[in-house]
Amino acid sequence: MGTFYCWTKGMIEAPAETLDIIYQDQWLVAINKPSGLLVHRSMIDRHETRFAIQLLRDQIGQHVFPLHRLDKPTSGVLVFALSSEVAKRAGEQFQEGLVSKTYLAIVRGYAPESGVIDHPLKEKLDKITDRKARKDKPAQEAVTEYRRLATVELPIAIDRYPCSRYSLMETKPITGRKHQIRRHMKHIAHPIIGDAKHGKGNHNRYFAEHFGADRLLLHCSRMEMRHPVTGQPLSLYAPVDIVFDQLLERFGWTMSNASE
Repeated sequence: MGTFYCWTKGMIEAPAETLDIIYQDQWLVAINKPSGLLVHRSMIDRHETRFAIQLLRDQIGQHVFPLHRLDKPTSGVLVFALSSEVAKRAGEQFQEGLVSKTYLAIVRGYAPESGVIDHPLKEKLDKITDRKARKDKPAQEAVTEYRRLATVELPIAIDRYPCSRYSLMETKPITGRKHQIRRHMKHIAHPIIGDAKHGKGNHNRYFAEHFGADRLLLHCSRMEMRHPVTGQPLSLYAPVDIVFDQLLERFGWTMSNASE
C-alpha cells in the first residue's frame, strides 16, 4: 500500500492512501485488501474512517460494488464490480457456490495433514446490525477443506509445554458462513494466531510482542471464478503482506510450501 501527496496553493494536504490493485478491466477490479481495513461502513466499527469502497472509488474515479465479504482483520483478494448489473451477474456465482477461495493461515499446534471440517455453524448476530434478524435460526451447513503445508517448533514455553508448535495451513471454504475458517479451526483445536475472538490470547500476545505480528494471520491468497461478462476463467492472486512474509521466512516456510 502506498501514498501520494496532494499540493494545493503551496500547502501539503494529508497523504492519500492507495490500495494494491491486482486486477482491473472495464467490468471488474480486484485489490489485495490489507488487514485492518473494513470493506464498507459498519455500525460495529462506528468510529472507523477508512473503508475499502471509498478508498478504491477515490483511487480509480468511479463507483465500485463489492461482490463478497472479507473480515476486517483478514487480508487478501477482494473483488468489486464496476456496475450494479455486473455485480448482480457475478453475485449469482457466489450464491451458487461456484467461486473457489484459497486462504493461508498460521495456526497453533501441529494440525492434521489434511481433512474436511463438516461442522454446522449457528449464525452469530451483532446486537446492532442484526437486531431485526431471527434469533432462533438453526445451525447452517458449513464445510471447510484444509491441508497442512508446513510446521515449526519453537523452543519457547507459552502454554504448559516446553516448546510451542505451529502449522501453516491452506484452507478452502466450501460454504460461506460468517467467520467460518476462524470458527472451524478453533473447532479442531488449532485456532488461528492473532484471532482475538476465537484464538488463544497468550499465543496472540507472543506473536505480537516478539514477531511484530499483531494481526489475524489469515490471508485470502487466491480466488477463481468465471468472468461474469466474458465467461472466461479468472484466477486472482494476492501476495501476503510483509508481516506474514517475515514469519514465513523466520520459520523457514518457502512460498513453494504455500503452493504459490
